[in-house]
Amino acid sequence: MTRDGRVLDGITVVDCTTFVTGGFCSLMLANQGAEVVKVERPGVGDDNRHSGPPFIDGESPYFWTVNYGKRSVELDLKTDAGLAALYELASEADVFLQNYRPGTAEKLGVDEESIRDQREDVVYCAISAFGQTGPWRERPGYDLLIQGMSGIMSVTGEPDGQPVKVGLPATDLITAMWAAFGITMALYRREVTGEGEYIDLGMLDATLPWLTKQAGKVFAGEEPGRMGTRDPVLAPYQTFETADGHLNVACLNGKLWRGLCEAVGRSELADDGRFASNADRVEHMDELEDELAATFRERTTDEWIELLVDEAGIPAGPVQSVEDALHNEQTEARGVVREMDHPDRDRPIPVIEHPLKYGNADAGFRRPPPRLGEHNREVFADLGYSEAEIDEMEERGAFGDVED
Repeated sequence: MTRDGRVLDGITVVDCTTFVTGGFCSLMLANQGAEVVKVERPGVGDDNRHSGPPFIDGESPYFWTVNYGKRSVELDLKTDAGLAALYELASEADVFLQNYRPGTAEKLGVDEESIRDQREDVVYCAISAFGQTGPWRERPGYDLLIQGMSGIMSVTGEPDGQPVKVGLPATDLITAMWAAFGITMALYRREVTGEGEYIDLGMLDATLPWLTKQAGKVFAGEEPGRMGTRDPVLAPYQTFETADGHLNVACLNGKLWRGLCEAVGRSELADDGRFASNADRVEHMDELEDELAATFRERTTDEWIELLVDEAGIPAGPVQSVEDALHNEQTEARGVVREMDHPDRDRPIPVIEHPLKYGNADAGFRRPPPRLGEHNREVFADLGYSEAEIDEMEERGAFGDVED
């Protein structure tokens, strides 16, 4: 750790991934101080640059949210010069990250063996849909497919409706977080043993541990299904309609249940045998919802928050829009969303900071998302290349077709 106190200062990551699984992983590492060099296709870049709309000045703000704090280098890995340049980067890298379909890294010459030839103790992380082994290893896979194959969609949505995808790329982000965790653990192990590591991470494998309650029902011989906003083992633990919106209520024990009944003016429900224990309430969820639904429609969401949360201390909260979730008194107090100057734009761009708030270390993004190829020359100058040597690399097509 260097003077500014970031946990991963001094760690260099070469990131050859596209889209979210690798991108959010290296974003997490960059936030903790790692120097992330994003290797992109010349003239095109990460596909995430162009995913959208909406676009701002021709670029997707979605790309920004996954690429703060990185440097971008364009390398044509199908040319000798581009591959040689990548090997130079790999020789100084602590971490090499890729999310190619199994077999592609070998064809490009960026498989584990090739990269370890450049740096023996590198932490090499290969992310794919189904991992490097098994009968599905060569199948393509994206978040939608993994949400379906992992069982998530089978338990998401209303009981009488179609399977529903979670509204954000959940399995991409789950996989990214496992990757960042695994890389950090491998770096710790390297510090102890001096040995590098190979991490084989499949999106499906990464998602299954998150099933928790639903997996528990399967282990008990039951079949979990879609329950809307209800919970399979807790009640009331769901969304209710209010006079002007929606309210989530979470009563985890008998004390909270009795407090809720008192606060909403339905004290008789606390003495109803159908709702005496949590198990009883789970068994009689339909009747419980019928009893409470009409009551919650009598007041606005803000009125219920004041009554339930502020006065009675009952766990409840509004269902907010994304804009309201990003911009409110709590996120402002915690510094969750801030602004950062961008050299290409007249106005600062928004930045969602990561949530780790250390007592004895620092974190946070130090630079805006990079322009495509913005750091071609800078990165190799830092490796000790002269201007003439970088000119020669460029002429040999390392950064792509010089005529483009």
